[in-house]
Amino acid sequence: MKKGFQYIYGPVPSWRLGSSLGIDLLSQAEKICNFDCLYCQIGQVKEYASERKVYVPVKAVIEELQKLPETNIDYITFSGRGEPTLAANLGEGIKAVKLIRKEPVAVLTNGSLMGMDEVRKEIISADFVVAKLDAHSPESLQSINRPVKGVEFGNIVEGIKVFRKSYKGKLALQMMLIDNNRNDVNKLIYLANYIKPDEVQVNTPLRQCSVRALSKEDIFKIKNNFLDACAGIQVVSVFDERDGKDIVSLSDEDTLKRRGKVK
Repeated sequence: MKKGFQYIYGPVPSWRLGSSLGIDLLSQAEKICNFDCLYCQIGQVKEYASERKVYVPVKAVIEELQKLPETNIDYITFSGRGEPTLAANLGEGIKAVKLIRKEPVAVLTNGSLMGMDEVRKEIISADFVVAKLDAHSPESLQSINRPVKGVEFGNIVEGIKVFRKSYKGKLALQMMLIDNNRNDVNKLIYLANYIKPDEVQVNTPLRQCSVRALSKEDIFKIKNNFLDACAGIQVVSVFDERDGKDIVSLSDEDTLKRRGKVK
């Protein structure tokens, strides 16, 4: 284990991003999130976060990146122990990383704050934005993602839609399929066609959590439903075959607490 890294973790083999080096601009003992998703691999929210603020100075992240040993990285990814858009300095962080690193920058977000102009302006500098969208209605948002009071389904969908119109990078919708929404695929397909992302990522929780994952056969069937109905949108699934990479993380312990698994 290499010491001295508090805010960067991995790299990890990501089915969506290849070799992904994580940046955690939240980096607190407890996760910082405004959702409490049924399937979250890092546990339940003990106390919701609802306001954006600075948790980690960008300067500290850059200092760690400058000490990073030579390693193969496909993406530098803002994610971590919670919802990264709750970090009020996310935009500053994205720009600072792009000044010193050649790799493209990704942001994994639950989409809850994409209705805010300031958030859309901050993440527009990223090369790849992956927005979660598991729900198809206010009721299913409450059932699956269990957000803090004030987060509205309509604001999420319209926020992503508005972002899509001006964003020049790659936008993906990540849809986590579980028993709660497996019968609502057509409603999720409608949302995908409404937003028109570059990619839909059909996922199911394979890391340890409190809900059951759908089978490979079910996920492939759902993926094919999207392919049949979403012209011009790439569709990938968590069970698609990919070339394996021998990726060694900086610290398995730090990676595990943010991601729920190392490999």
